[in-house]
Amino acid sequence: MEIQVNTDHNIDLPEAPIADVEFEVRAVLARFADHITRVEVHLSDESAGRSSGEDKRCMLEARPAGRAPVAVTVHAATVDEALRGALHKLKRLLESEPTGSTGHHARDSIRGKQRRGRP
Repeated sequence: MEIQVNTDHNIDLPEAPIADVEFEVRAVLARFADHITRVEVHLSDESAGRSSGEDKRCMLEARPAGRAPVAVTVHAATVDEALRGALHKLKRLLESEPTGSTGHHARDSIRGKQRRGRP
């Protein structure tokens, strides 16, 4: 799973915090690592540095293999809160999506593959 972190010009993250963001994304989405090719993290300050409440935005886009990308957005007072909220939201979204004959618990369905016609 490739992780790409993008920030706008109002957020300055040195290398160490970017590594922390990547670590947190890997930790939260580890269970989906085999099914996601890339996660893009977009962090922005929508008030251009002025303090105005929930002005930090985190948009996460996950690209599951063989399926359309999914994205979530969370606004919060801090970048950390926005990131954690978006990761929680993305994890719930990925858990709720069907993945073929395996359920969201990553094990085979009790029915396995369905056959058409008579048994």
